[in-house]
Amino acid sequence: MRLWTGFVGSIVEAWAELRVNRTRVLLSLIGVGVAVAALTLVVAGGGIATQVQTEQSERWNGRPATYQVNAYQPYTGEQAPPEVIGATLEEAAARYDIHYLSRNTGDSVRVQLADGVYGLQVQVVDQPYAAMHRLRMMAGAWFDDRDARRLAPAVIVSSDLWQHIGSPDLRTHPTLEVLTPERNVTLVITGITESPPGTQGMDFSSFMLGDAFGEARLSETPPEQRYYNFEMWLPPEAADELSQRISAEVSAALGEGWHVDLYRSDYLAYSDQDPLLVLKIAVAAIAGLVLLLGALGLLNIALVTVRYRIREIGIRRSFGATAGRVFFSVMMESVVATAFAGAIGVMIAVAVIKNPWVTGWLDDYLQDVPAFPVEAAVVGLVSATAVGALAGLLPALVAVRVKVIDAIRL
Repeated sequence: MRLWTGFVGSIVEAWAELRVNRTRVLLSLIGVGVAVAALTLVVAGGGIATQVQTEQSERWNGRPATYQVNAYQPYTGEQAPPEVIGATLEEAAARYDIHYLSRNTGDSVRVQLADGVYGLQVQVVDQPYAAMHRLRMMAGAWFDDRDARRLAPAVIVSSDLWQHIGSPDLRTHPTLEVLTPERNVTLVITGITESPPGTQGMDFSSFMLGDAFGEARLSETPPEQRYYNFEMWLPPEAADELSQRISAEVSAALGEGWHVDLYRSDYLAYSDQDPLLVLKIAVAAIAGLVLLLGALGLLNIALVTVRYRIREIGIRRSFGATAGRVFFSVMMESVVATAFAGAIGVMIAVAVIKNPWVTGWLDDYLQDVPAFPVEAAVVGLVSATAVGALAGLLPALVAVRVKVIDAIRL
């Protein structure tokens, strides 16, 4: 209880002294507050930047841990029957409770538009593909169970193609006419995906469900020339063991003479290090330097203040104040000051990250916008407190060394 009372009393005394000398320490605390805000923004911004890069990587290569499966003859390059691989993978998915399995093949068709016939690239997938690759929809919705039963197959087109046909309202059920040697097939546009930057309006691509694409007989590519690929999103903690089991099951289903290639394709397959680590360290070093300069300024002010307070300190010692009490109270002045400046800096960082312009920009790039990280605020406050303790250490030692009789005579 006595220790707690002394601690609270030291903080109260420190705050009172800061109010008396507020003009002297204000400029130093501004530097500390700016540095803490910078440190907090580095931690928070680093998490956001990492999330942006992570989602971009997952859109291309799948979430951790995504595996691609294909099988072929080692010498001839002949692909294994896709129906055998697909059936084996579906059985394995049911057995091991795997919810994300999709074929991922490509083809092309010819579509009749108002200004002529164009080639349309079709990515043939299954319904789980969007979740596996964080696919973002600009309008409409991804395929659901009803789309698999449509008489007119559903198609999701790129924003470039959608704009080329006049950006029709999806509620009007716009269509595309596919030309085949046998007949024309009408596709209903149910969604719009974002075209890659730099396509300049020429990204004529689309997605279709595998069963719908096959039943509509849209492909003009000979079966032996088609490339078939399957993807599975496995739980990362069990991915190695499951991939080995699934690979063995596919090999057993195909028999001898086939090479089964099951490999991990997501970004963590190549490196588990933070790709922005160097940038974070560089910016954190700059913020740390600013924090150090603020601490040096605060140290200088604290030393000057202690010299002006030598008589006061001597009187307190003569009335029974212990050396520990004087040491702690002087050091706590710097700690309280920098902690207050650190809290202001953290609030500035939160205001920057959470303002409507930043959050609106993040919504355009992220599916999962991270909350303001608690660790960023903790790093800022702890850094400020540590700097205050270091800046107050030397003045506190000077105050303790003051001799009572010499101080009273001044």
